Amino acid sequence: MISTILFDLDGTLVDTAPDLGYALNIQLRRHRKPALSDATIRPYASHGSKGLLGLGFGITPEDASFSALREEYLNIYDEVFIRSPVLLDGIGELLQAIENRRLKWGIVTNKPRRFTQRLIESMGLHQRAACIVSGDDAAKPKPSPETLLLACKQVGVKPQACVYVGDAERDVVAAKAAGMKTVVALFGYIDDISDKPHEWGADALIQTPIELLGLLTENALFSTACAPIAP
Repeated sequence: MISTILFDLDGTLVDTAPDLGYALNIQLRRHRKPALSDATIRPYASHGSKGLLGLGFGITPEDASFSALREEYLNIYDEVFIRSPVLLDGIGELLQAIENRRLKWGIVTNKPRRFTQRLIESMGLHQRAACIVSGDDAAKPKPSPETLLLACKQVGVKPQACVYVGDAERDVVAAKAAGMKTVVALFGYIDDISDKPHEWGADALIQTPIELLGLLTENALFSTACAPIAP
């Protein structure tokens, strides 16, 4: 029986793309590079500093300049990351409905703890979430299952009693490795060109947050014979 819904943070629960992009554009201007549009940045917002720096500077973690640019980016983001975060459309209603059903919900993100806690507190969600697990709270972040298993330990539930909702392939990989049911949030930060969520092997794909309630109500998600559901 599912008792707990765990969410990724950026692009699944909260719209943080404007602030992530704002920080990136400050950094790009410092390096005399042109700013990028919100539409260009948005699909990369779930991929953290690695994805954003790859987009803005065309580098990977293997490049010699990556570590310094990453530290610079994180320091800039530290100054702006709570300027405008908002719940994604429909998430507020979903969380309230989950609570009304006496189910638990929590957050498991790859975002560093230095940002996660303050962000959640700024939105008044910290007292409602059953757990808040950041990427550096375990030895390995997603796609490793370690942070998801840590969340289970904090909440006091088995992985089989959880469903994980995210908007990146690593979310599905991590949740399946942990033994959880998986749902892809198609309303999240998904690149229409490079991302192929229908090939990630999730148990379900949803176009809007409220569709998750339908899966819970109909028990469609939790049958062992359940085929991937696409709207």
